Amino acid sequence: MADPAAQIVVEPESGVAPWRQVRDQIAARIGSGELPVGAKLPTIRQLARDLGLAAGTVARAYRELEAAGVLQTARRQGTVVAQRIAHDHAAEQLRVAAANYVTAVQALGYDEEAAVAAVRAQFKGER
Repeated sequence: MADPAAQIVVEPESGVAPWRQVRDQIAARIGSGELPVGAKLPTIRQLARDLGLAAGTVARAYRELEAAGVLQTARRQGTVVAQRIAHDHAAEQLRVAAANYVTAVQALGYDEEAAVAAVRAQFKGER
């Protein structure tokens, strides 16, 4: 993760907690193979500083991924990818992300059609 601030985007107005956004984006990169096993992640302080978040926010994201066995932190090594996310785990994360998205969309007053259109636009790289 050469430039974490460019890789992870936290959107405060999304309705999803920042620690979840960080966790989900790191998990997605691990699941896709973009962050392979053994890849070193930035320190909690560094990533928090790069993203403009509190260190506790990033620490929670890392802890969640450590609890799932995806990350491992060692004093001398720092935090590294311990294993790729199993498909079942990735599918569960997708379900949770979708549920969070639906909650945020509904809170903003949009319907399913608008939500799906927004997702399609993101996959196409549109804004």
